[in-house]
Amino acid sequence: MLTSPPEVPPPITRQYPTKVIVNLEAHEQTSRLADGVDYTFWTFGGTVPGSFIRVRQGDVVEFHLANHPSSRNPHNIDLHAVTGPGGGASASLVIPGQTATFTFEALNPGLYVYHCATSPVGMHIANGMYGLILVEPKGGLPAVDREYYVQQGEFYTRGDFGVTGHQPFDMQRAIDEDPAYVVFNGSAGALMGEKALTAEVGETVRLFVGNGGPNLVSSFHVIGEIFDRVYTEGGTKSINENVQTTLIPAGGAAIVEFKLETTGNYILVDHSIFRAFNKGAIGTLTVGGTPDSGVYSGRQYEGIYQPEGGAMQRMPTSDSPAPAAARNRAEQITMGERVYAQNCAACHQPAGTGLAGAFPPLAASDYLNADVKRAIGVVLHGLSGPVTVNGAQYNSLMPALALGDEDVANVLTYVYSQWGNNGTRVTPDQVKTVRAAGGRRVNMDAH
Repeated sequence: MLTSPPEVPPPITRQYPTKVIVNLEAHEQTSRLADGVDYTFWTFGGTVPGSFIRVRQGDVVEFHLANHPSSRNPHNIDLHAVTGPGGGASASLVIPGQTATFTFEALNPGLYVYHCATSPVGMHIANGMYGLILVEPKGGLPAVDREYYVQQGEFYTRGDFGVTGHQPFDMQRAIDEDPAYVVFNGSAGALMGEKALTAEVGETVRLFVGNGGPNLVSSFHVIGEIFDRVYTEGGTKSINENVQTTLIPAGGAAIVEFKLETTGNYILVDHSIFRAFNKGAIGTLTVGGTPDSGVYSGRQYEGIYQPEGGAMQRMPTSDSPAPAAARNRAEQITMGERVYAQNCAACHQPAGTGLAGAFPPLAASDYLNADVKRAIGVVLHGLSGPVTVNGAQYNSLMPALALGDEDVANVLTYVYSQWGNNGTRVTPDQVKTVRAAGGRRVNMDAH
């Protein structure tokens, strides 16, 4: 049985080795990288990461690799679990429409990465051709309640994070090790919202965590949990206990286990933290059941951990694909909603309610509705100092957002169309005019 992420095949219960036949297909396909962003992925099994493979130490694996006829490139597979030249790569090169077969014995237990090794190797990996194979030890792994499959990877697109439309691969960016996206399971938000991992209080969770790379080391961490056990670098003997963050090299893996003592949303991140909140390496484990206030008594702000987007990184370069221009107000609202979710919702909250004493509301905001030019200036240049919104005073700092004219117009049009605001439509020309007028961060005392 092969499974797509985040699912894992069931544990192996047999007490003897056998012959295992694996059929895996390389397939090139265009799908979602982020909201409004498409990418042409090269995949194993139609997903990024590729299908999870589970065998037992001593099994003889007959591996069949096919390359879908619609592919435009030859592919092969290098399984780090294989003892033999190229990890199988030299025996598995297939052009579109072909199939290759080779056999290996699973000699060493552990969790191993597999990837394409066709030249240029880095490009094949960067386009999504990686996955995990687990070789269970002869006695199996200790029983747990839930197992999940998570693999980090980087994507080197010509446009920066969040630039909409179809994004091509950028080789120079990959060589410079400057990814626009660092994500879990192939796309920004793959483990968020309705796609979050789930468990119940009292259960023990095992995560099989890989790092496809191709370049960066992952500092894997679950906010609000401590790993009871870590099988370091995917091995079965080197087990560490009570670990906060574990390093996973590019082309490496780790197995982490932890028991859930209370309810809530536990956030998976690469603790190289700008990758989490600005490039997409973030996910959620939602734990249900009865909360234990003795373990944790603090209140919870739902939605506080949201992807912040890439707006603070830098402006798109002149040769980057420009965001698609909205043709009407309805398209502006749709595009603006994406910009809001990526850059504004973490502070102002998904419904524009803000947070009392910290972030002013955007819903039915007298400050927002009073002056559209001022609102544009705030998004462009930021603001600081005390301000009164709907009768309540706030004194927080909003940094400038490095958004283009289209994105500023769209996000403001979206906000003005929601939550009891006055319905103002903001155009890119209005934004351009305010931008041309210049000005630094707005001091709210002046308004």
